[in-house]
Amino acid sequence: MFSPKRGLLAAAAVAAVVSLALAGCSSSSSLGGSTSGSKDKTSLTVGAANFPESVTLAQIYGQALAAGGYKITYKNVGDRPAYFPALEKGEFNLFPEYSGSILDFIDKTATASAPADVTAALTKALPASLVATTPAEAADSDTITVTSDFATKNGLTQIGDLAKLKNFTLAATQQFQTRPDGIKGLESKYGLKNITFKAINDGGGPDTLKALLAGSIQAADIYSTTPSIVENKLVSLQDPKSLFAAQQVTPIVTKKLATDKLVAILNKVSAKLTTAELLKINEQVQGSSKTDPAVAAKNWLTEQGLL
Repeated sequence: MFSPKRGLLAAAAVAAVVSLALAGCSSSSSLGGSTSGSKDKTSLTVGAANFPESVTLAQIYGQALAAGGYKITYKNVGDRPAYFPALEKGEFNLFPEYSGSILDFIDKTATASAPADVTAALTKALPASLVATTPAEAADSDTITVTSDFATKNGLTQIGDLAKLKNFTLAATQQFQTRPDGIKGLESKYGLKNITFKAINDGGGPDTLKALLAGSIQAADIYSTTPSIVENKLVSLQDPKSLFAAQQVTPIVTKKLATDKLVAILNKVSAKLTTAELLKINEQVQGSSKTDPAVAAKNWLTEQGLL
């Protein structure tokens, strides 16, 4: 199983988002450097990785817990190879993960790709000190994305529909050519023999978007919660054969602190958090308004009746 590498953002962009989160919160709920070594089951440290969506998710789950009576501290914990061992040791207590990515990190032999299969495999693979709560519907997965005009003109709703085209150009990173869930997977699972590949190495970013809107490419590999999907009314084609491993937002928490009350709060948030909702929140934080992640999280939680 291949998992997307989240968090490959410019340091300046990360610093700006973390700075916004710091500015918008009190000392008990701002991204800081403290850890939670306390045995107090009402005090938790929530971790956020080095990219805006992770910061926002930390605020969403953390603020919901704070409203439930927990004392929450936030910590910028870096990238997965650094933060996962710290989470396992209890140096911080909660991290909103992506199911397929964390499964792949823990078990390099994992082959699960469908949502339920990934969740089941992750539950078995997690270290004894950690537990995964119920995943959200929201998923930050690879998608094959096209413009709405192209989808309408060619009757496209799912990846397999691309087989109707004589040929089309697909853009992704160079690695997509050799990934098992890249060109090879599109050919083997969906029978797509009509792909012309173009390497654009910005991970579905601005160069990819420009080419897609200009028509020099007809499809692109873009993460499902990228704000440009909403801003440009793009269409992410359905993946019924689970070519791309599920990447549902899944809170991972220190098992000793996972009381029924805490799990219930996390599950209530996850039950409301869909991919469409996360897209809207990301657009606020990363779009032109540059909303503070803490503010965007608070607004969303309030709208959903969770605060």
